[in-house]
Amino acid sequence: MKITRLLPLIAILSLHLPVLGQSDSKNMATSPAPHPGKEASHAKFNEVSKQGKAQLVFLGDSITAGWNGRGKKAWDQYWAPMQAVNFGIGGDRTEHILWRLQNGNYDGLKPKLTVLMIGTNNTGHEGRAMPEHGDAIYKSSAEQTAQGVTDIIKLLKKKQPQMKILLLAIFPRGADNNNKMRQQNQAANKIIAKLDDDKTVFFLDINQAFLQADGTLSKDIMPDLLHPNAAGYEIWSKGIMDKVKQLMAD
Repeated sequence: MKITRLLPLIAILSLHLPVLGQSDSKNMATSPAPHPGKEASHAKFNEVSKQGKAQLVFLGDSITAGWNGRGKKAWDQYWAPMQAVNFGIGGDRTEHILWRLQNGNYDGLKPKLTVLMIGTNNTGHEGRAMPEHGDAIYKSSAEQTAQGVTDIIKLLKKKQPQMKILLLAIFPRGADNNNKMRQQNQAANKIIAKLDDDKTVFFLDINQAFLQADGTLSKDIMPDLLHPNAAGYEIWSKGIMDKVKQLMAD
């Protein structure tokens, strides 16, 4: 009698198991999603895009957005003269940039070069409930993050076939090489390095410039062991300047 009563419950649960499996297998890093609370920044970038003037675009998360803050002196010295624009949004992950590119960013632009760095928030936001994903607990392995970067590259090339892309390794984070998040970012970097085709996409790893010889990340460069200060943005500028000039000139 008890077994008979259990049968309907077992049947109901079995119907839901495939759904749960699909949810677990979803790669959030490649699932375009708007970034809640960042609507104004997105709209601003769309307006900049419509003006069609920018020749150089920096695309990324809060580390890129920081060119407007701690990096402003370096920006004004190195990048503003190149007709550069900053398309960085704090907290962005790969899926947010995918959504932005599908919803107006770059529409109207014909830039020569984009400097892209994205992925550290994919790593850093793991384990958090994300409203843009239906409050699902966020997961993005190194491989999943790399696939998100790959999809961004593909979409950029489709939208801007004339443009070159300087893909930067995700910057180091954490005090030293024992940091789990740094290790995951390094694993993602090894994968995305293979996107370099020496024609349209060029991978550049300047991470050693931020580190001590033993791999330690100094708070004199990144006070929170994640975001550069003014000295960090100076290092970043000098680390990519020659490559940017080369790609802009080609």
